[in-house]
Amino acid sequence: MQISIVYALPHEQILEALNVPDETTVEQAIHMGHLLDKYPDIDLSVNKVGIFAKLVKLDQILREDDRIEIYRSLPKKPRDAHAVDDKKARIRAKKERTLETKTE
Repeated sequence: MQISIVYALPHEQILEALNVPDETTVEQAIHMGHLLDKYPDIDLSVNKVGIFAKLVKLDQILREDDRIEIYRSLPKKPRDAHAVDDKKARIRAKKERTLETKTE
């Protein structure tokens, strides 16, 4: 049965076509493709996987022409990081104001 595995890095996209036996799971296919050897940053206990953009579990049985996608976490956008810092600062300021009013 023909399947493919894709993994995208910022400056490199990997597309590997494989012929696997029937009843092969997602995890088995990933191991058969040797992507874990080539890209040690892939950790199947952390990285999510999907078939055609739909999240699946590693024990999902594959079907003919399935495309396994290995997802990686994306870096936070600077704007998002600032928003988190701003929210923490607002919470901290509110707690300080609350403490000041209690001590008066």
